[in-house]
Amino acid sequence: MRVFGRALLSRLVRVEPGEDGALLWSCAYFFFLLGSAFVIRPLREEMGILGGVKNLPWLFLGTLLSMLALSPVFSTLVSWLPRRRFVPLVGHFFSLNLLVFFGLLRFLPPGAKLHAARAFFIWASVFNLFAVSVFWGVMADCFRSDQGQRLFGFIGAFGTLGGLAGSSLSAGLVRPLGEQPLLLLAVVLLQAGVWSFRRLQRHPVQGLSSGPAPHNAQEIRSVPGPAPVPASLLYGPLSGLRLVLRSPYLLLISLYLLLFTISSTLAYFAQAQIAAAGIADSSARTAFFARIDLWVNLFALVLQGAVAGRILSAVGIGGTLMVLPVLTLIGFAVLGLSPTLTVLMLFQVARRATDYGISKPAREVLYTVVGRQEKYAAKSFIDTVVYRSGDALGAGAAGVLTGLHLGGKGLVVLAVGMAPLALLWAAVGLHLGRRT
Repeated sequence: MRVFGRALLSRLVRVEPGEDGALLWSCAYFFFLLGSAFVIRPLREEMGILGGVKNLPWLFLGTLLSMLALSPVFSTLVSWLPRRRFVPLVGHFFSLNLLVFFGLLRFLPPGAKLHAARAFFIWASVFNLFAVSVFWGVMADCFRSDQGQRLFGFIGAFGTLGGLAGSSLSAGLVRPLGEQPLLLLAVVLLQAGVWSFRRLQRHPVQGLSSGPAPHNAQEIRSVPGPAPVPASLLYGPLSGLRLVLRSPYLLLISLYLLLFTISSTLAYFAQAQIAAAGIADSSARTAFFARIDLWVNLFALVLQGAVAGRILSAVGIGGTLMVLPVLTLIGFAVLGLSPTLTVLMLFQVARRATDYGISKPAREVLYTVVGRQEKYAAKSFIDTVVYRSGDALGAGAAGVLTGLHLGGKGLVVLAVGMAPLALLWAAVGLHLGRRT
């Protein structure tokens, strides 16, 4: 049976001897993690609308401030705890948070529940980035660059399947059960992800240790380039920031992600405005957002299974990283001309499916060539603080457009403004590909 399983796996992905156990448990880990995240995601979107679309810039600012407060704590944990301990710790912490929010949203009076909804929006934004960042940090730590280019797309496909399962459950259960019970389902899925991570630790593929570098290490090499990373930079609450500031390569990754998140936040504001105007019922809006997630994951799965590997092989990492900026520019132009629910769904599905199915696996390969501490502390700083800084900048830009009272012309102005950002974004992606 085991031989048959390996033969079947080899037909689906180019797996080499000694990789199959780590690959399968990585797939399970990502499946349950994104299943949990996509149960939570449509609830977050609805909580943002319940808090008031005009208040969304403040919610994004609150998310950024939360990231700034938590990033030093996370960097400290990464510096001093072995991977086998801090990854489950993060999972258990977020599970406890979900149980608290279940109680608050279930039993608080309506007036206080509004504040809990806003807090949940911020929390869910933090959870999504930290949890996924930790996962890809583990992947970059477990696999080499050449392995990542072969296997990350396949692992990403299982994450997409998890997202598909989570969004399907949300869409199907929110009407009969209500919104709060879905949080308990998210806890179960998240804990299944922690269990899968523990199994992954029993299947190393490179003989790497499961913890941070020894504290007496003199240096850890930062790739690309020959410059060593002094041990004094590797530990403490600001280690992620220090590592990013001293590396032109990590700064380029930061700029690429910053431009991506600015565009994502502007797309999110367009979604919130169009959905709030077009759908009056709260549960119906939650179901609409869940359906978007469902189609996103379906198309992302197709891209991961049939397109991503071919694109990476044909145009390389740099060319792959250029796909999303070009698609985003086209999508904003069409949405500006026709701001309807149908066009919104098509735009969000195409854009987000391309991100999950093609761009994100390529971005994660960028981290396979850096040192271990950079894969956790620096990567976490980029994936959280830099990411949410882009959210804050995008929210500020959307707030300015709202304040100008442009009405239907606001999306047209937004589409025009996206042109230089998208061109810069694409250029940065191409340059990163040449340095990987």
